[in-house]
Amino acid sequence: MSLDAHLSTLEQRHSALDDEIESAHTKPAMSDAELRELKRRKLQLKDEIERLRASAD
Repeated sequence: MSLDAHLSTLEQRHSALDDEIESAHTKPAMSDAELRELKRRKLQLKDEIERLRASAD
């Protein structure tokens, strides 16, 4: 997989998590721990995207 394709995939996953977090705010059934886990995964993806972009330069 090329770097651009990998970055695109990571960005799509990041966006999907962002959407899931936004919808979680309207669902009282999601626990705080589940919401924290989603945010943690989103941050990990963001960090990986930034790391890959920096190494490509």
